[in-house]
Amino acid sequence: MPVRILFVCYENICRSPMAEGAFGYAASLNGADGCFEIESAGTVCYQSGSSPDRRAVRAAERHGIDISAIRARCIDDIDLGSFDRIFVMDAENHRDMLDALDGLPVPVHMMTDFAHPDAGAEIEDPYYGSEAGFDRTMERLLQSATGILSAMQAEYGLLAGEIRTDANVQYTGNGNGR
Repeated sequence: MPVRILFVCYENICRSPMAEGAFGYAASLNGADGCFEIESAGTVCYQSGSSPDRRAVRAAERHGIDISAIRARCIDDIDLGSFDRIFVMDAENHRDMLDALDGLPVPVHMMTDFAHPDAGAEIEDPYYGSEAGFDRTMERLLQSATGILSAMQAEYGLLAGEIRTDANVQYTGNGNGR
């Protein structure tokens, strides 16, 4: 049974779809795509159905990752208890997720919790910044995704060997959050 992971940001148009793509890429690169079901969502609902921000799509594309088919969803519209892990981008998302879970026993982590030496740091929202900010965010998400994959490997015994971090592998999100 695949490990179900949810990535969460505010509107699900920048950081969390980029995180979904980054983790899917890391899993594909390491032959573990079938080990995970990955989705993303936002803590607010007014972007539901929207495509990722075009700058997020371009930043992901520069790493061979296609997130263009992902559509924004809201945490209110999904079964949060069906996930094994939830990864959030900042402290506000963390508080919102704990409130939304209302006692459900799903671990909530900062996206960077397994990214050394950046563990526990927030992933800044690049929305109001430049294209370069999206590139920096994508780099941090890729580093964090690799750390998460290593942690999941250790916890669930999914893969053998070193985690690879770069190759000419392309990842394409399928647009339904999985």
